[in-house]
Amino acid sequence: MNSWRPDFPILKRTVNGKPLIYFDNANTAQKPQVVIDAVDQFYCQHNANVARAVHLLSEEATAMYERARERIASWIGAAAPREIVLTSGTTMAINLVAHSFLRPRLREGDEILITAMEHHANIVPWQLLCAATGAKLVVAPIFDDGTLDIDALEDLISPRTKLVAVTHVSNVLGTINPIARIAQETRARGVPLLVDGSQALPHFKVDVQALGCDFYCFTGHKLFAPTGTGVLWARYETLDSMSPWIGGGEMIDAVSFERTIYAPPPRRFEAGTPNIAGFIGLGAAIEYLAAQDFQAIHTLEQALLAQLLEGLRGLGGVRFIGQSKERVSVVSFTLDGAHATDVAMLLDLAGIAVRSGQHCAHPLMQRFGIHATLRASLAFYNTPEEVAGFVAALAQCRAML
Repeated sequence: MNSWRPDFPILKRTVNGKPLIYFDNANTAQKPQVVIDAVDQFYCQHNANVARAVHLLSEEATAMYERARERIASWIGAAAPREIVLTSGTTMAINLVAHSFLRPRLREGDEILITAMEHHANIVPWQLLCAATGAKLVVAPIFDDGTLDIDALEDLISPRTKLVAVTHVSNVLGTINPIARIAQETRARGVPLLVDGSQALPHFKVDVQALGCDFYCFTGHKLFAPTGTGVLWARYETLDSMSPWIGGGEMIDAVSFERTIYAPPPRRFEAGTPNIAGFIGLGAAIEYLAAQDFQAIHTLEQALLAQLLEGLRGLGGVRFIGQSKERVSVVSFTLDGAHATDVAMLLDLAGIAVRSGQHCAHPLMQRFGIHATLRASLAFYNTPEEVAGFVAALAQCRAML
């Protein structure tokens, strides 16, 4: 019996008359009851805006909101809560770095180095920046097994490189990139390193200071927390060197028609009313995760991954996209003679939720010469029985197509 399943109420429901098998965790993860309760309690007992009033509800809301920031800082090994900028997600965090940090430092002919396995959120902001400044986007290649060509990446770092931006874990391939090694190389060359950690933190603990990167960002909804939440971490001195990107209320110390004095980080980058309930939910999710045995989680997820890979190989006609030895429990694949979307729709009739398509990674699909894949992404609340049911359902789908 999986001891975590009772914590997630949605797993009790049925879909099309069948017990739900939720294998779309890389897209968004389900929420434990403690997160749902935290959000519900905020709206029922404490709902008010933060840092704007002296009445009791506002003071309570502010304390809960800032407590979430403290939990986040502790969870990822930040030196202090003031190094945590709360954003709407990884996309917003990367765009913030692009506009507030890199754009003032970027000149025509400069380069931004990424990898061929990046999510669109770690491609498009840099393309926009290059188009505006005359800089160039450089892409490090990957091998056929979905691992990063680390030697090629290091060779591509040049005196013109102004930022390296790399995913910690590929949302398509499941590949875990060697961030500490990359950070060692970028530090030696004085090049800032940004890491997209959205797919990493749901599977293993991260210490941003030990990694040695300059920016680390992640999204809350993949970390068993509400949507519309995200985090950008950077050292305080880095944040303090950056100008604000979005202006408005709360990110200021004083405003006149002649000039504005901006607040210190992280408030400088948190204009407007935030997703207060969402971040309280994120704090609750991190508190929940902090109480778990991550070695047990890793052992379970790797066992489920091995079972899934073995079952898919037994079907025949399966092409795996990504076969790295260092990976999380994310499997992308195609079935001979079947379109991914057709298979996903048939699986849904059996109560099984998977992702089909290009997974916000069009260049990666082009790299492998495919239009779409099926992706099964597992979490610690999934079970061997679900994996077996998924493989059996796939076999039935193949017979129907």
